[in-house]
Amino acid sequence: MIRLSGKLICKSLEESELIRRFLPEHIRLTKNEPGCVAFEVKETGDPLVWTVEELFVDQKNFEAHQGRTKKSRWGIETGSIQRQYEIQEVS
Repeated sequence: MIRLSGKLICKSLEESELIRRFLPEHIRLTKNEPGCVAFEVKETGDPLVWTVEELFVDQKNFEAHQGRTKKSRWGIETGSIQRQYEIQEVS
């Protein structure tokens, strides 16, 4: 399995609002993708930082998710937000 853990780090409250606006549809689409085991994006105590946790059954499904995400409304609208991710294979 492939696990992504990390953060979205906004430069402004406006960027956080972009996440709030486009996140529900992004979550719905991701959870319906083949191979998605878990997907969670949460606000932290800092209004500019969000945690991200993803789990996919394999590299192929994870890469398909990444490809879809980059072309999606979410990917386009939130593309300028800094991402700090760690991706690892887990059993």
